[in-house]
Amino acid sequence: MTRSIVRIGIAALTAVLVAATATACTFDSPAPAAAGGDDAIPSAALDVMNQPRYDNAQWLISVTDLDSGEVLIDLNGSQMAEPASFTKTYSVGAAWLKWGPEHVITTPVKRTAEVDGATLNGDLVLVGMGDFTFGGRTKPDGTVDFTDLDHNDANPLPGATLTTEDPLTALNDLAAQVKASGIDAVTGTVVVDDRLFQGTLAGEPITPIVVNQNLIDVLVTPGAAGEPATIEMTPAVAPWHIVGTVATVAPGGDTEIADPDSTGDGAITISGTIAADSEPVLKVFALEDPASFARTAFIEALVRAGVSVGGDPVAVNSTTALPAQDQVEELPTVAEFDSLPLAQQATYVMKISYNRGAQTYVCLLSAEAGVADCSAGLAEVGKLWAEAGLDTTGISLVDGSGLNGNYVTPANGVAAQAIMAARPDADQWRATMPILGVDGSLAMVQTDSPAAGKVFAKTGTLVGGDAVNDRYRLNTKALGGVMESESGRNLAFTIIMNQGFADEIDGVFAANDDVGAVAAAIQQEF
Repeated sequence: MTRSIVRIGIAALTAVLVAATATACTFDSPAPAAAGGDDAIPSAALDVMNQPRYDNAQWLISVTDLDSGEVLIDLNGSQMAEPASFTKTYSVGAAWLKWGPEHVITTPVKRTAEVDGATLNGDLVLVGMGDFTFGGRTKPDGTVDFTDLDHNDANPLPGATLTTEDPLTALNDLAAQVKASGIDAVTGTVVVDDRLFQGTLAGEPITPIVVNQNLIDVLVTPGAAGEPATIEMTPAVAPWHIVGTVATVAPGGDTEIADPDSTGDGAITISGTIAADSEPVLKVFALEDPASFARTAFIEALVRAGVSVGGDPVAVNSTTALPAQDQVEELPTVAEFDSLPLAQQATYVMKISYNRGAQTYVCLLSAEAGVADCSAGLAEVGKLWAEAGLDTTGISLVDGSGLNGNYVTPANGVAAQAIMAARPDADQWRATMPILGVDGSLAMVQTDSPAAGKVFAKTGTLVGGDAVNDRYRLNTKALGGVMESESGRNLAFTIIMNQGFADEIDGVFAANDDVGAVAAAIQQEF
């Protein structure tokens, strides 16, 4: 079997961990030594770091006492390394520095003409503003909902589950407001203004209009053996529909379902088998044209609210007839929807490692600087961190999510966390992070450790292949944030491992726990 180069979602890799905790080994070569003495790194951490799968790897660790400023561990702390999704602490952190945790995004609906009686003789314009949860992840208490293995990671690995919220919540709310404003009919149509910014990440669009994270969820539930499985599509929006079947096989049989695809005209194809005793299997289909999807979904919401709309409801969205963006901004507002506060949206990004959410912040910063193609976003990230006192020569970023090509020094990661820890909203920032052994991408890491619940940190994972040796390459395992040590000290830390190798997939899964074990050892030592 050839191990091709792949990127495994951080939350996905964590959630499928199968009790693959690493064990201590005997070493023929000297253990890595931290600056200031071999005993600076706890022996329990060295046992993990010197396993055979890391024989050719580089470990980089930086740990600082936040109260005293004392550097406790400096192992290659000033060297650049790929941090994977730990990158999100910089992109999300920059948005936090710019706007603060209480910042909300307001998505408006504008009208292009006057209302005559109950008839709008023109168009409704839904203006995308970059709200990437858009009501679809809001719990009754106003906080964000997420599952430890989010639907964004459903295709690479099994086990993703859905939250209970309606992904069309915001559109239904806006439609009800349009009706309440006195509009019963729209002689024109609906246009989605998605011109605020444009970008891509890993070939998928980053847009200012986001419905259900721009995914269609496809949930496959087994029936009786020999019968077709039940396939549900959420949200159900025209013209999208399921084509194909998944056969239910005998209990204990193979569950093998292909990732959804499309043949055009709204057909989502899916096929495969599911065992009769299997849990429901979630797959997702990524939308290539989020604006057209949102347009149709909003028209359908308006019809449900009692507002008739002209034009073809499934036509491709077009902004060519719209006036300039500043002129659209001046049009009368008939409805608006406020996002969750930035602290809650940041929680969604950080807990599950939501790539497109992190990149959306880069695009929003670019738009704030007056550049619509997201190209100015990373420069804005750098300016914001520099203004906060960070030496930005310790970071070199190509995106906000953590794909290949980003580099940071562990010491810089610690310095960034120290800046956030000194803010009056430090507790809110810390709460966005996955918690060791508790939730998000650390939910299944070190669950039985005494350090569980005391380490708040962002994960990072990049996995590739070694075709020469037919093995897996652990490009990056990273973890960085803050912790309360066993003795009560407040520490900031960054741990990065680059270029480990594993012969089997179990070694990849085990590596996910290894960095957590190193962090747990540090937490217990100091």
